[in-house]
Amino acid sequence: MATQMASKSVAVKTEAQQLVLALHRVRQQLVKFCTMQINSLRGLPTEYGEVMGVGRAVLNWAVAGVPERLAGCLPASLIDILREQWSGLEDLDRQIAQIERRLQEWMKNDEAAKAIAEIPGVGLLTATAAVATMGQAKAFKSGRQFAAWLGLVPGQTGSGSKMELQRISKSV
Repeated sequence: MATQMASKSVAVKTEAQQLVLALHRVRQQLVKFCTMQINSLRGLPTEYGEVMGVGRAVLNWAVAGVPERLAGCLPASLIDILREQWSGLEDLDRQIAQIERRLQEWMKNDEAAKAIAEIPGVGLLTATAAVATMGQAKAFKSGRQFAAWLGLVPGQTGSGSKMELQRISKSV
């Protein structure tokens, strides 16, 4: 006969925590759009023989000179498209920065987020996401229980009575 394990109730999130989670989702989507835009800016000139290196810094350096170098061999409308795509990338950067400013403002007013941000290696995004995701920290009996709830558990191998713990299964 199958039995159902007792399940832990989920802490109710405040409206502010739900807002922070929404900001994180929108930011993640904008970063994805940014990556798509960068790949497009690299790919269009490649079809005409202008190959750029990988990465945003390389693109920032190269994109300024590409339209001028290719003005003779590219149609003028394509150069205009490249400039429009570049300006769209700058718009995405501004939107991402605005979301990060909002998250920073929220963190200034939230004691738990400030405390988590003081941990070495934890920044704005991790601190705000952790506080907004967990709801109320008092819902967890220990840090180990919170880590297990996040899915940060060691892998296990072994048979019979001998079990060996391995590395953490994923990182946040």
